[in-house]
Amino acid sequence: MFADQLAPVRIADSITRIGEEARGAVVVNGSHGGIYAAYLAAKLGVAAAVFNDAGVGREDAGISGLGYLAGFGVAAAAVGHMTARIGDGADMMARGVVTHANPLAATLGCRRGMACREAAAVLQRAEPGGREPPPELEAAFLLEPRAPAVWALDSASLVAAEHVGTVVVTGSHGGILGGHPETALKYAALAALFNDAGIGADEAGVGRLPALDARGIAAGTVAAASARIGDARSTYEDGVLTRVNRHAAALGITPGMTARDFVRIVRQ
Repeated sequence: MFADQLAPVRIADSITRIGEEARGAVVVNGSHGGIYAAYLAAKLGVAAAVFNDAGVGREDAGISGLGYLAGFGVAAAAVGHMTARIGDGADMMARGVVTHANPLAATLGCRRGMACREAAAVLQRAEPGGREPPPELEAAFLLEPRAPAVWALDSASLVAAEHVGTVVVTGSHGGILGGHPETALKYAALAALFNDAGIGADEAGVGRLPALDARGIAAGTVAAASARIGDARSTYEDGVLTRVNRHAAALGITPGMTARDFVRIVRQ
């Protein structure tokens, strides 16, 4: 279980923003610790991973990936959403404090209350699990084909040219990556929904909203306690709005409405 040579530590604002350099490394990343993010980490062949707990939320979805990774022999931990900005790997490394660790990480000495930097150091003794995840985890679903179409995307990283002018309901947190507003959404959707990830440190969990206002895109976040982060269909079916941007508010959308209300109104 323990490596003779220490694994390198890599920092990323999102598990979707790192490539081959993640293989055999400890990846401290700003993604939530849900199943889809964990799946991507397993595909990359990480030795260990540290995520943001995203407020933990409904059915512990914000840390559900830790158990998922344990099943593939990968040590994993999460830092508290109130201790460091979600979507900002450098801030997690600088300020993050561990709130959860899977049994493999705990065996290596990773524990609740440990600074992220210290946790990354002890996780350097981890070895890659060596077991591959399933070849594909479904992550994109067409909810309504009639224009403007409605898409459920478990990760905002899946937004593509085909989604221009559509409504994208995502499972992603509502934070921008590394403080860069241009990362709020890759393409000009008509409207977009995210999970607020508990809102968290510096209100990072809702940072996409003003960034999308500047691009004329109506956007909102649903409460982490209301919908499973990383699960776009839960965003749509269960989500209750906590924040909306000015463009959404101008349409009459307010916090307390459901995600279904949001979608219905922006499509009128």
